[in-house]
Amino acid sequence: MLNAIRDVWERYSFYGYRRITKELRANGAIDVNRKRVQRLMVLGGIQAIFPGPNTSKRNKLHAVHPYLLRDLNMTHPNQVWMVDITYLRIPNGFMYLTALIDVYSRYVVGWSLSNTLDTESCVEALKLGLTDVQPEIINSDQGCQFTSADWINYLREWGIKISMTGKGRCTDNIYIERFWRSFKREEFYLNEYASVKELRKATGAYIEFYNRKRWHQSLGYKTPADVYFEQERKVCGL
Repeated sequence: MLNAIRDVWERYSFYGYRRITKELRANGAIDVNRKRVQRLMVLGGIQAIFPGPNTSKRNKLHAVHPYLLRDLNMTHPNQVWMVDITYLRIPNGFMYLTALIDVYSRYVVGWSLSNTLDTESCVEALKLGLTDVQPEIINSDQGCQFTSADWINYLREWGIKISMTGKGRCTDNIYIERFWRSFKREEFYLNEYASVKELRKATGAYIEFYNRKRWHQSLGYKTPADVYFEQERKVCGL
């Protein structure tokens, strides 16, 4: 039942226990009642998403950059990376996970976990991604972390073009949004973490699985690593 509740909440994250109960009944769960749904939501740490922290709040004093991906043909790795932040509710509060994903291959190139919504943790994830390569474009939403001078100047120093989604257009950053959905359904919602250290370790293990072992239908049932490093292997004659 908890998994069924999470399935509904994943589709309609603004639903509280009353609407989730209604949805479950509409899907055939006749014996479910509001009290049971409310109890299981508390047990699973699930609540309507609107009371949670807003990870994409814009600073109106910061400049906004145009969206560069419209009609862009994705032809190779490191052409475009997407970056985003999601929040993870743990017993003592919230942690914030930043990740960057390569659009062509779906390979997660960098990530960081922080207890604050600051630009520093975003730059930390970016530095991890830039260890060996750099993208031509990085796309983000208009959150204050990505419109800040620290983030913008760092991208400019590397000669990376800056792209931003339009206001209210979350589909412009769809590939990182899909990664959040996979991570939460396949790892975060299924486990409990006694400490931040434990959460960090589990996050790293899942990203390694996602990159190198998880088959992707959209990639012809290859892994992101298969696609991301395919051209490199061709150059090396492997």
